[in-house]
Amino acid sequence: MENKILKNLANDWLIEATIDSIQEKYEKDELTAKQLVLMYLHRIASFDSELKSVIEINPDALHTAMMLDAERKETGPRGPLHGIPVLLKDNLDTNDKMHTSAGSLALAESYAPEDSYVAYLLREAGAIILGKTNMTEWANFMTEGMPSGYSSRGGQTLNPYGPGKFDVGGSSAGSGAAIAANFAVVAVGTETSGSILSPSSQNSLVGIKPTVGLISRAGIIPIAHTQDTAGPMARTVKDAAYLLSALAEIDERDSITYTSRSLPSTDFTQYLDADGLKGARIGIAREVYFDYLSEGKLAVMDEAVKKLADLGAIVVEDVKIPSSKNKWSYDVLTYEFKVDLNAYLRKLDPAVKVRNLEDLILFNKENEEKMLKYGQIILEEAEKTSGTLTEKTYLDALENDQYHSTENGIDYVLKEYQLDAIVFPNYLGSAIPAKAGYPSITVPAGYTPEGEPVGITFTGTAFSENSLIKLAYSFEQGTKYRIPPKL
Repeated sequence: MENKILKNLANDWLIEATIDSIQEKYEKDELTAKQLVLMYLHRIASFDSELKSVIEINPDALHTAMMLDAERKETGPRGPLHGIPVLLKDNLDTNDKMHTSAGSLALAESYAPEDSYVAYLLREAGAIILGKTNMTEWANFMTEGMPSGYSSRGGQTLNPYGPGKFDVGGSSAGSGAAIAANFAVVAVGTETSGSILSPSSQNSLVGIKPTVGLISRAGIIPIAHTQDTAGPMARTVKDAAYLLSALAEIDERDSITYTSRSLPSTDFTQYLDADGLKGARIGIAREVYFDYLSEGKLAVMDEAVKKLADLGAIVVEDVKIPSSKNKWSYDVLTYEFKVDLNAYLRKLDPAVKVRNLEDLILFNKENEEKMLKYGQIILEEAEKTSGTLTEKTYLDALENDQYHSTENGIDYVLKEYQLDAIVFPNYLGSAIPAKAGYPSITVPAGYTPEGEPVGITFTGTAFSENSLIKLAYSFEQGTKYRIPPKL
């Protein structure tokens, strides 16, 4: 950077800057939002050509920052997100100069007709939407064998802890890599099954996959309405809680959000308790899930479980989830995808030629060299469905998933062992709470001898975010495992 003051800040203070530390500098007139944006753009320019985590920069970011700086002087900050740069996954609509494409060249020229509710709330909170992040194309619901973080539009996102060596995690891969590399303060990812938890744990981040219904899905390119949700990705639990608090609002465009009225409060920062693990009953789901771990990752998780006890938790070993060995299907996603995607595509500007799933498949075939590096078998399977959700296969799968993930899954375990939360390694237990629509939060748990990040994931019942944040914050503060990647 040419500005020596900003260069010194960018090379030192900025590396792990938090929302609180940024707001403190704002309040002391030691920094402006414009300067902060310039520093993040410099970091993206310096390091992202290899990582490919950011797919597009918001042309209005700098001017938005200047506007918010002026507003701060005139009327004060709107709240904790005032002047905070945020990155959004490329499946969240923004009604501005940026595209929304789900990583696909098929939508490379698509401009959203209106903001997603997530983008709207961020703007209202005073956040600066810095840009869009790359993602596994169509949220990894296109084909089998596609690497995490690959898209036809954005290329291959890499893990900053080991580019080309460690999996970056998907499908919110760009959000994970970008926040780990500190290209913004926080990011928004989306999850249908593991797509926030996976890149968060792989990039040594805090990721919150909320209860389906806490955050509006309006204006998000979908996979399946039963399981889809957006959620925060950050370097600290507190920053993730700030972001979650800003996004947890009822939206009349998405009726499921009315179920969140059961929460006593959506200010999740009030649950940040460093002693939150004391006396908490934590069940360790070893059967099946720990079996997938390498020797190095198992050692990290075993140490993390010991830390839980050291921090005052009552650790209940080897809890058994009745449905853990079930042969789960993706039938719910396959059938809902066609219905939900077609509903999204038909609302786009008429200039966008891809109007439904059939059009998308045809576009990919006509541009095979660019579009079908890994095929499109999942898209083709979804297109074979009727699009009416009347098939017995779908209806049976929906009931099966709901029962075995809730009454015979998460809720059974919590009640049977009288637990406050269940612990899984990394994102390996994400499928069951995903099918239930239940929340999870992952926190850095350490690193293998090779340097690969490992996360510990806390899972609970519907709308237990307050409890999970309390537990996660206590673990984070009692261990402070996260270290930034060396770029």
